[in-house]
Amino acid sequence: MKRNETATQKFQIEILETLSNIVEVNAEDEQSALLKAQEMYRNEQVVLYPDDFIDTKFNIFQ
Repeated sequence: MKRNETATQKFQIEILETLSNIVEVNAEDEQSALLKAQEMYRNEQVVLYPDDFIDTKFNIFQ
């Protein structure tokens, strides 16, 4: 290796973005409300947008 060359390594970096939104759900209890909200999300009745952005984290894996 030449003097002015530096050795490089390959790294895996996880970029994790967090989006958040509060939705109101009518249900008989908390568990039913959670299930209903999950179903609404899966069926795209609740969609998170860039305006719902709250945080970005960078994690390194070796």
